[in-house]
Order: sequence, then structure tokens, then C-alpha cells
Amino acid sequence: MTATDDDDGRTRCGWAGSDPEYRRYHDEEWGTPLHGDRALFEKLCLEGFQAGLSWITILRRRPTFRTAFAGFDPAVLAHWGEPEVERLMQDTGVIRNRAKIEATLGNARALRKLTVEDGEGALDRLIWSFAPAPRTEEDRPRSLAELPAVTAESTALSKELRRRGFRFVGPTTMYALMQSAGLVDDHVRGCWRVSTEAAAPA
Repeated sequence: MTATDDDDGRTRCGWAGSDPEYRRYHDEEWGTPLHGDRALFEKLCLEGFQAGLSWITILRRRPTFRTAFAGFDPAVLAHWGEPEVERLMQDTGVIRNRAKIEATLGNARALRKLTVEDGEGALDRLIWSFAPAPRTEEDRPRSLAELPAVTAESTALSKELRRRGFRFVGPTTMYALMQSAGLVDDHVRGCWRVSTEAAAPA
């Protein structure tokens, strides 16, 4: 399913709807290759917060999330503890879920450990090592109904991240990350973002 924006005539994936922020996200971010440990760490954390909610809920709060979580700087978050958890539980600008907040701080510590063991860019390399083969135009989905929720690659990525100490990184959440960070290009046929150039790590 696709949707046409009457303002600019562009045809988009149906989930973009009519919300301006959702359309901007679709046009500029979703499916665009994302690199860098900090950027991918933020994406991983926000996808974890999204579990059980709609992505637009997270997207609209992303600026306040960034403020509340020190710009998702793992060097800072790794040292936070119960006082910061309690403060965040009172912050209406974020999702006040204790388990997800604690997981975010725990994931910062897991990332710091990963970096010590494997060097700068370790999270980037780990996540992108699970990128599947690029889509061909023949296997590009025709509608949202054809998009998977879980794949073998997202399941394997989830397993490896859990082994490394990360939480709220289930296979479905990791496939959503793969879509949003451009490891897979799930723009449907007819969407203006469709390109014959496959998203691939730089």
C-alpha cells in the first residue's frame, strides 16, 4: 500500500500517513544507512522504548528523550544509577517504564564493555555484520502486508546483542532497527524512495 502526498505529489509507503513528522522521517531517515556507535546506540535504545507502542509516539518525543538521556552518550549513561532512574521516572517527556530506563543504562555499560574489547566502532561493525543481502527489485515488497516482522538476521543479531549484555533487543525490535537504520530497504514498490542502489555499509 502506498499513499500520495497531495502537497508535493510524492508517493510514499502507506505507513507514512499524513503526519508531517512521520513523512519527514520516511523521506529522510527510514531505510537510509546509519553508521556510528552513538547514532546506532540511540536508535537501539529508542527502538527498545518503542516496544508495545507506535513509533510516532517515540519520534515526537525524541528531542525530549535526547535531553533526558544526555544525548544518548554511553560514556555518561554508563555511570548513571538509581537517582537518575528515579528522576527519569518523573519525566513526562519520556516513556516512564522502569525496565526500559534501566535497560538503557545497562546497554550503555554493555556498549562501553564492547568498545573496550573490540575498539571504537564496535557496535557499528557488530550490527552491520548482520545486514542481509540487498533486495532485488523482484523481491521488493508490494505492500506493507509483505514486510516481515522477524528474520533470521534479526534473530541472530538479537542473540548476539543479548550475549553481549544488551537488553530490550528482541528479534522484532532488531528488525525494526534494521529497517530504520538502512540495513534493509523495505520501501515498497511505487514509493519515491525506492532505489536500485542497495543500502550497504560504507
